[in-house]
Amino acid sequence: MLLEKIEALLQEVNNLHAQNAEEIEQLRLKYLSKKGEINALMADFRNVAADQKKAVGIKINELKQTALNKINELREAQAEADVTSEDIDLTRTAYPISLGSRHPLTLVKNQIIEIFSRMGFVLADGPEIDDDLHVFTKLNFAADHPARDMQDTFFIEQSNPNDVTKNVLLRSHTSGDQSHFMETHKPPFRILCPGRVYRNEAISARAHCFFHQVEGLYVDKNVSFEDLKQVLLTFAREMFGPETKIRLRPSYFPFTEPSAEMDISCDICGGKGCSFCKHTGWVEILGCGMVDPNVLEAAGIDSKFYTGYAFGMGVERITNLKYKVSDLRLFSENDTEFLNEFESAN
Repeated sequence: MLLEKIEALLQEVNNLHAQNAEEIEQLRLKYLSKKGEINALMADFRNVAADQKKAVGIKINELKQTALNKINELREAQAEADVTSEDIDLTRTAYPISLGSRHPLTLVKNQIIEIFSRMGFVLADGPEIDDDLHVFTKLNFAADHPARDMQDTFFIEQSNPNDVTKNVLLRSHTSGDQSHFMETHKPPFRILCPGRVYRNEAISARAHCFFHQVEGLYVDKNVSFEDLKQVLLTFAREMFGPETKIRLRPSYFPFTEPSAEMDISCDICGGKGCSFCKHTGWVEILGCGMVDPNVLEAAGIDSKFYTGYAFGMGVERITNLKYKVSDLRLFSENDTEFLNEFESAN
């Protein structure tokens, strides 16, 4: 009787089939687990006559090995079906995943920070969502300044035009970080404020609604415009080469007086004149000036004892000059072909 039962199970095992991995596991539990069909035969094996034990034992081992081989065969078939299945998940990341490299803006930003760090500047940051008080009012912007209009700045809330703390916006420059810093620190200090800023501008090859800035501020006793000029000359030569020349042109900013725009000699034509520099031999890279006394006083710093200078530059602008990138939109489109061009710069 036991041999007949074994033969029946053997035939059953040879005809096993499964649709998925879960069914295969259920078959394994049914036949090969401790409570399975094959293990249950051992209870009946005790009652087999001594002269038949050898033959029955061989048959049970044959059944067990056949079941094990069949389960493994079903597993291999299922694995192969999974690999060759046409049910492809198109949302999965392509394999192999290629490693990326640092973004060109990150490369240039880090280089700017490294240069100024060697001149004693330390990093300071502030919120990207700020208020009118720190972005405009404490920086000496007039009440009717165009930057305070929705056409120029992304305002999130303007619940009370008469209360600048209630007017919330996406910062249009990182100068607001300097306002926050001066509220809680006493001179002397020398800080660098990198970050993303936002302006309500049409997106084109030369402009974008968001970009990146690095601004610097130094406040101490007896700080002069000559100090500012020397720091900027050092930066320009470290960034663009030792032969780089600079010039400062009078300009206007609400938070500095006197103010200037700084140009560098065009590193493409060497100052001789080309289409990139519009045949002038000069390219503008940043704005700067001595901190307006009103800005110092608004931060609780006595302008009779302290003076300071400030400067600010667009990281995209510096990157354009350094790597000759013609279209600002390339920096934010995540085109891997474009980004791969900067692998050697890492």
